[in-house]
Amino acid sequence: MSTVILISLSVMVLALCLTFIRLFRGPSLPDRVVALELFSSILVGIIGVVAVAVDVALLLDVAIVVALMGFMTTIGFARFLERGGRRDD
Repeated sequence: MSTVILISLSVMVLALCLTFIRLFRGPSLPDRVVALELFSSILVGIIGVVAVAVDVALLLDVAIVVALMGFMTTIGFARFLERGGRRDD
């Protein structure tokens, strides 16, 4: 693999680990929702870089599905909070 791909994957994995920590330590539910959205976005980036590295276009379809799932999860949490769901902020 190229050096650029390895560096970008390393940085994204580090960001994924830091986001994972924020997901569990977040002081409020909205912080956790934002961390979950960021987690899925970073995951889409990692899948995209791996797709370019191994030259498999099918992985881009997987990245699209993960992005849509992350978006729908965020919409679901927003509707939950809007309707008076649990708030601890």
